[in-house]
Amino acid sequence: MKVTQEKLPDSQLGLEIEISSETSRSTYEKVIQNLASSSNIPGFRKGKVPRQILLQRIGTQRIKAAALEEMIQKSLTEALEQEAIESLGNYRLRSNFDELIKQYQPGEPLTFSAAVDIPPSVDIGDFSNLSVKVEESVYDPKQVDEFLEQRRAQQADLVPVEDRPAQMEDIAIVDFQGRLTGEGEEEREIEGGSATNFQVELAEGKLIEGMVEGIVGMKPEETKEVSVTFPEDYPKEDLAGKPAVFSITLKELKTKELPELDDEFAEEVSEFETIAELRESLEKQFKEKAEQETKNNINDAIAQALLEQSTVDLPETLIQEEITNLLTQTLVQMQQMGVDVKKLFTSETVPKMRENARPEAVQNLKKSLIIAEIAKRESLQPNEEEIATKIQEVEQQLSGQDIDRDKLRKMVTEDLQTEKTFDWLRTKVQVELVPPGSLTKSEAESTEEEKITETIDATLTNE
Repeated sequence: MKVTQEKLPDSQLGLEIEISSETSRSTYEKVIQNLASSSNIPGFRKGKVPRQILLQRIGTQRIKAAALEEMIQKSLTEALEQEAIESLGNYRLRSNFDELIKQYQPGEPLTFSAAVDIPPSVDIGDFSNLSVKVEESVYDPKQVDEFLEQRRAQQADLVPVEDRPAQMEDIAIVDFQGRLTGEGEEEREIEGGSATNFQVELAEGKLIEGMVEGIVGMKPEETKEVSVTFPEDYPKEDLAGKPAVFSITLKELKTKELPELDDEFAEEVSEFETIAELRESLEKQFKEKAEQETKNNINDAIAQALLEQSTVDLPETLIQEEITNLLTQTLVQMQQMGVDVKKLFTSETVPKMRENARPEAVQNLKKSLIIAEIAKRESLQPNEEEIATKIQEVEQQLSGQDIDRDKLRKMVTEDLQTEKTFDWLRTKVQVELVPPGSLTKSEAESTEEEKITETIDATLTNE
C-alpha cells in the first residue's frame, strides 16, 4: 500500500493513501455479494437476486458508497499499522466523499486523503534561567484565635435575655409581615414575606438591609414597623429596588453564652486533653497549610512561566477529552453544592458549556504536557515502591468503594511524577517570594467554587 505523510497543524498527520486496483475490485464485488444475500426483493429469494436486478434496485452509487466506506476504513487501519503511526481518536476524511464516488471505478486504483490526530509535540525551550515572583502565604497567630472563637460560637449555649433591649450578636425570635409601599402604588402584602417564630442572629447581612438594625433596641413583646428597600439585585425581580415596610414583633431574645477556653473545652471539641495541646496542634496545622499554599503558588507560577515560553501543538481529540473531564468535575461539585444538574446540563446548554470550558482545557493540557516532557527528559519517574505505597494510601481512603485498579495506578503514577517534577523545578528556578496581595491573581487562579459559579453564570447568560 502506498502511503504519503504530511505534517499538519494542531498535531494532525495528513495521509494520502492509494487503494490498489485489486482491492478496489474485490471490495466492490464483496459488497454486491453481501447485498444479494441480505436484500429482500419481491419475486426473488435471498441470495438468488440476479446481479443486474440488484444494481437497478439498489443503485450503483449506493453500492459504490458502501464499498468506499469499507475501503477507506480498512485502508486507514492498515496504513497506520504499516507506517507505525500512533493515532488518537478517529480519522477525518480530507477528500470530498461525493467526488470520490464519481472517481471510483471498480478494478482501478483510487487515492484519497485523510487526517489523524497524533500525540502532541512539546517544545519547552531554555528554562535554565527561569525566574518567577510568588506570593508567600504567611502563618498568622490570629488564625488560631479566630478558629477557637468560631468553635466557641458553635458550642455556645443560648441564654434568655429579659433585662435589656436587643443588641448586635443576640439571637432574636420574631414574627414579621412585609408589605410593599411604593409611591403611587396601593400597599400590598409581600408574597412569602411573612414568618412566625423566625430565629435570626442579629448580624450584618442576615436579613434585608435595615431589618436587623430595626430589631436592635427592641424589647421582648414589642412590635415595630421597619422601613427597608429591597436591593436592586434581589433575586425576585418584582421586589428588586422596591420600598417596603415590615411589621416586626420581638417574641424572645437570647444571647450566646460562650464556653471558657480551658482544658474542658479542648476535650469537648478535639482529641486533646489540654487547651495548650490544642493550640499547639492548630498552630502546626496552620503553619503547614501556609507552607503548602506557598509551594502550590510556586508550582503555579513555574507552570505559567513555562507555558509562556513553550509551544505545544494540541490535537482536538485530547482537547475534547479534557473538556469532558472538566465538565464532569463541575457536575460532581455542583451536585455536592445541592444544584439540580439535570436542569443545568441540557442538550441546549452543554454545547455552550463545552465552548466556555475550552480555554481552561487547553491551558491545563499544555501545562501537564510540559511537565510530563520535563519529567521524561530528566528521568523523574516514580519507582515501584513509591507507586505501591501511594496506591495503598488511596485505597484506604476509598475503602468500601469500587476501584478500577488500572485507572488508579495510572492516576497515582501521573500525580507522583508531577510532584517529583515540581520538586526538581523548584531547585532550578529562581523564586522571589513577595507579600500576600502584591500580585494580581489571574483567572486561572480562581477558586473551584468561583469557577463553578462562572460556569453557571455563563451558561444561564447564554440560554
